Amino acid sequence: MITPREKTRRVYVGNVPVGGGAPISVQSMCSTDTRDVKATLRQIKRLEKVGCEIVRLAVLNEKATEAISLIKQIAKIPLVADIHFDYKLALKALDSGVDKLRINPGTIGSVRKVKEVVKAAKERKVPIRIGVNAASLPETIMKKYGHATPAAMVDAALEQVKMLEDLDYQEIVVSLKSSDVPTTIEAYKLFSEKRNYPLHLGVTEVGTVRIGSIKSAVGIGTLLSLGIGDTIRVSLTGDPVDEVRVGYEILKSLNLREYGPTLISCPTCGRMEINLLPIVKQVERRLAKIKEPIKVAVMGCVVNGPGEAKEADIGVAGGRGIGLIFSRGEIIRKVKEKDIVKSLMEEMERFLKGWESE
Repeated sequence: MITPREKTRRVYVGNVPVGGGAPISVQSMCSTDTRDVKATLRQIKRLEKVGCEIVRLAVLNEKATEAISLIKQIAKIPLVADIHFDYKLALKALDSGVDKLRINPGTIGSVRKVKEVVKAAKERKVPIRIGVNAASLPETIMKKYGHATPAAMVDAALEQVKMLEDLDYQEIVVSLKSSDVPTTIEAYKLFSEKRNYPLHLGVTEVGTVRIGSIKSAVGIGTLLSLGIGDTIRVSLTGDPVDEVRVGYEILKSLNLREYGPTLISCPTCGRMEINLLPIVKQVERRLAKIKEPIKVAVMGCVVNGPGEAKEADIGVAGGRGIGLIFSRGEIIRKVKEKDIVKSLMEEMERFLKGWESE
């Protein structure tokens, strides 16, 4: 059973609510050079198509902040400026219209500089995410703990939080990321016991899509099942579009969000009498373009067909050279194996049209 979600404060990233019981949002980060406006907008549009709700942009210099003002005019989803060290870039990014800052106040410099950033953020009602990374904790914290323990990460986060709280600023989001899954889980658990700021979940430096998806699903999924987390980013080495797709699959697996199709397919066994894998791959590719939360099953035999996948909205069960198309457990058509994908898509379109007319 999923633990009820922790009650956190609510902030707004543009028009997207984060925390306070709002739906858990899915975000990503552009891999393009922010200064290349056309390339960045192309990537943002691709992210928007798969349901990305917040996107982060790297801000390395003043030209990047100038680019943000142009990107902001066209992008439909809120923009987050990722800034390290230079407080002037944070101020310029705010002037360019960003919807959120990702900074570490401790690396910005003096209290005066932090105060300027906070003042400008407060005037624009822009939240700040304090991003703690196990690989880059302050020297004072490392001397105290010896290495990046969960407690060390939480202490680092609380130092940064206090810096903003002392300036009467509470529009804060916090992340505590490590490449080690157990460390990440424990750090978020500890922090959630001490403060009620919304939490941005993620496991960092996890690798490619295959390995990274597994580590992210375990880390993020565990925390979500404990009722912890308000927004997520699956950090993968590769196309950021994959980050969004994996993020939604994690949320869907816990029944926390509905977005796009859910594909159900059997693990295969000696009972199969059709060539299932290419059929599943073709169906998966076609489903990638659909946003409705339809459940589609592709099963290798009649044993695992309408019975085990009876909750599927539409599906197919393989037989010897044939496929039985079914809807919510009821068989509606028998087709030849070569026509399975085409027939399944036809029935799915009919099903979706029925939804639209309701």
